[in-house]
Amino acid sequence: MIDDFLAENATNTENAAGAGSIGQVAVVEEAVRAAVAAEIMPRHRKLAADDIIEKSGPHDLVTSADREAEKNLTAALTRILPGSVVVGEEAVHADPAVYGALSGDAPVWIVDPVDGTRQFVRGEAGFCTLVALAHQGELIASWTYAPVLQQMAVAVRGRGATLNGKPLRSGSPEPGAVLKVAMSHPDFTTEEQKRALLGLRTEGIDARACGSAGLEYLAVARGDLDALAFNWEFAWDHAAGLLLVAESGGSHATLSGAKFRLAGDNDLPFAVGRNEATVARVRAALLGDAS
Repeated sequence: MIDDFLAENATNTENAAGAGSIGQVAVVEEAVRAAVAAEIMPRHRKLAADDIIEKSGPHDLVTSADREAEKNLTAALTRILPGSVVVGEEAVHADPAVYGALSGDAPVWIVDPVDGTRQFVRGEAGFCTLVALAHQGELIASWTYAPVLQQMAVAVRGRGATLNGKPLRSGSPEPGAVLKVAMSHPDFTTEEQKRALLGLRTEGIDARACGSAGLEYLAVARGDLDALAFNWEFAWDHAAGLLLVAESGGSHATLSGAKFRLAGDNDLPFAVGRNEATVARVRAALLGDAS
């Protein structure tokens, strides 16, 4: 089933531009654009008080746009790939057992309908919709769509990544340059993870709090940001971005040095960077060995 999905994108693979413009990958892109146009953008800057609900607290919000867009995408994506299932942020909030599909045999669509909900609620541009396709723990393709910014990033395993149809390359930081790193806020974590994240407050690293995870991953894939450090592992926040960065030439590693597992149980925080050397520098700082 996955091979059939990718086979429809097997032509014109000399460069990454083909990956986002043909076959089923393009069909998914159109489904993402359609869901955003129907459910998210009509509510941007027009949310009523009862459109916004706190989940676990004031920093964990859900809106009517999140819920309706996820419903829209769930119907569209499972129609595109029969036999597939969806792990969406809002579906998991309603029923945590849904997350177990990441360990199953069926192809899985991993969906974050509005990544950067706080920014969306404030009427800002810094939010996006994230969709990734995975099978048995391996990422196959991903879509990162920032509608206000008019950016659509697409990645296909082994075939590269594009932004608005143009190939993406993360490149490498200049030798000796201070690394620009976006990280989880240390206050929203365990004491052990907080100590690790505070290791980024060191010479040679300029760390700041992250915004929309999807847009931070895109910044790394574009080479505008050197690295990321995250202490949470919800697959909908990371799946699309991890493949986007990897197909742009970047890398990642958990604190133990292992690769990130979509199903969870990762050694956190984990680092993402423009290249392996950058990941190694950030991981060393997280481990308290930035010398």
